[in-house]
Amino acid sequence: MLFRLIIIVAILFFLDLYAFQAIRTVTRGRIWLWGYWAVTLGIFVWLAYVTLNFDRSAGPQMRLFTWLFGIMVLFYVPKMVIAAPLLLEDLFRIFRAGWKVVLSVLPSSEANVKATSYWPARRIISQLGLILAALPFASILYGITRGKYRYEVWWRTAYFDDLPEAFDGMTIAQISDVHSGSFDNPTKVDEAVKLVNEQDADVIVFTGDLVNDRADEMDPWKDIFKQLRAREGVYSILGNHDYGDYTQWPSPEAKRSNMQKLYATHAEIGMDLLRNEHRTLERNGQKLHIVGVENWGKPPFPQHGDLTKATEGIGDNDFCVLLSHDPSHFDLEVKQHPKNFKLTLSGHTHGMQFGIEIPGIKWSPVKYRYPKWAGLYEEAGRFLNVNRGFGFLAFPGRVGIWLEITVLELKRRASA
Repeated sequence: MLFRLIIIVAILFFLDLYAFQAIRTVTRGRIWLWGYWAVTLGIFVWLAYVTLNFDRSAGPQMRLFTWLFGIMVLFYVPKMVIAAPLLLEDLFRIFRAGWKVVLSVLPSSEANVKATSYWPARRIISQLGLILAALPFASILYGITRGKYRYEVWWRTAYFDDLPEAFDGMTIAQISDVHSGSFDNPTKVDEAVKLVNEQDADVIVFTGDLVNDRADEMDPWKDIFKQLRAREGVYSILGNHDYGDYTQWPSPEAKRSNMQKLYATHAEIGMDLLRNEHRTLERNGQKLHIVGVENWGKPPFPQHGDLTKATEGIGDNDFCVLLSHDPSHFDLEVKQHPKNFKLTLSGHTHGMQFGIEIPGIKWSPVKYRYPKWAGLYEEAGRFLNVNRGFGFLAFPGRVGIWLEITVLELKRRASA
């Protein structure tokens, strides 16, 4: 742990040296220069304290870590932007010096040719870096202060050939990845839950990760989430964080007790928790099955989900809506499964809480881990919707990828 801390501090200090050079080109005021190092030293001390005393099972320490991570992202992403052109300039100078050495040993009249540098002056490079760094700094600052409670409602329509006629036009509101241990603003969370109800969906589903680590993280938020209402029920499943695998427990019994409390919490707030089981909705004698599996993810994530158990008693041609937390389940098992899983609802990715979504551009680094990372996808007549999440984890904010409430309308495709 100590060795890793030293490596991290060394890398950050390296970035600080370059960033300080840039700042020194635009100001000679001692108060600004001393202030820069005072803030930097404060972050280093905070980093050392949190790292050496970190206990994920302690709520206050987890929040301290979250805010430390946010502050470090706020300051060091812009510093990387500042440092990059200065580092390139230094590499260019090293290359030029090496080229001069090569020329000096050549037995030709060109040996003394001087290498001409067309690189801009260091002051100009520093100023450019500072200007460019202002954009990520402002974006991250907005993401921490406002973006973490910026909810958007996404309406999507999926068409099916075999949707039972009685369910034509059915609406499903989906939320995912609440991560209640990260919340810090009851008013905003209450407004978001009311926004879900305002969509007036037939069914509400929650697709996992109610907490970060411990069931008691949800205690302050129960009354708010009890407000969720839908005509044909509120259904939920577990996500990878709900099993308490990322924290230390004094005993196996304590971990099992935490799980029992989490199961009870789902019931207290009116969520029908599906643990490798299903519920059948009926309209005019026709049926639609809501199937819920426990977490099933690509390793290292756990694979507790059991589609066979969850679909006992369901015919191969019966129309099924599957709730499965991790979208990798769709590609690895669901889309080729013999049961008729026409729509899978997932979360898990958070859209990495960072990316760009503007007309014509949809990108997040998480796409390199999860090709299906946000939105509605269709393959071989089966749909997958990946929700961007209702909360946040580790980084205390959202940058460009906002919190999502999805409303899916199921439509029967008209016969030709």
